[in-house]
Amino acid sequence: MIADSAGIGMTSARTRDRLIQRLRDSGIRDERVIEAMRAVPRHRFLEEALAHRAYEDTALPIGHGQTISQPYVVARMTEALLGSDLPDRAAMRPARVLEVGTGCGYQTAVLSQLCDQVYTIELVESLFNEARRRLRQIGAHNVHFRHGDGSQGWSEHAPYDGILVAAAPEEIPQPLLDQLAFGGRLIIPVGGRGSQELLRITRTGDDYRRELLERVMFVPLIGDQGETTSR
Repeated sequence: MIADSAGIGMTSARTRDRLIQRLRDSGIRDERVIEAMRAVPRHRFLEEALAHRAYEDTALPIGHGQTISQPYVVARMTEALLGSDLPDRAAMRPARVLEVGTGCGYQTAVLSQLCDQVYTIELVESLFNEARRRLRQIGAHNVHFRHGDGSQGWSEHAPYDGILVAAAPEEIPQPLLDQLAFGGRLIIPVGGRGSQELLRITRTGDDYRRELLERVMFVPLIGDQGETTSR
């Protein structure tokens, strides 16, 4: 259970309710995702100067050239990971999920409400330390942290029922495909700078089914399986 502290003004419950309604209007249907988005205090993952904008449906800067993702994108990727947008099967509750790119920890906090165990990796040390502090403060006790190159995955805890990637490689890293469980889903933006495709890759035996979800814009994935430029 996320430990929240109710805000005032632009971080109030009424302001959050407006965001939730926008998510519904944008097509988010899974009530578990809606309630997780409502429960996570997004303002706790931003610097104080930006906290008043926390419940706008927009990406915001968190330093080091990174952003906290737009709430709609967080909800959309989470729904896709759970499979609740698929008409032919019941949505799953993943036992083990890998997140590549912790960032400020907001998406991590949402996943922690919907998965049994979350393994999250961040390359930028200062972001890693701050996200770990924030997630521990709000009581996300089922999150496991690693500072390092997320493009290689985290093989010690594989296979994963779901993998969610919060930065875009130009090609899907093979280690992430290899660490996906049979029937598991990889949600990943793929493409060059400026425009990418958000994909869902489902492992079916030794094959992988690929679905285009929508067009998105993410920062590049940095690492051995992505861009090699240091952040």
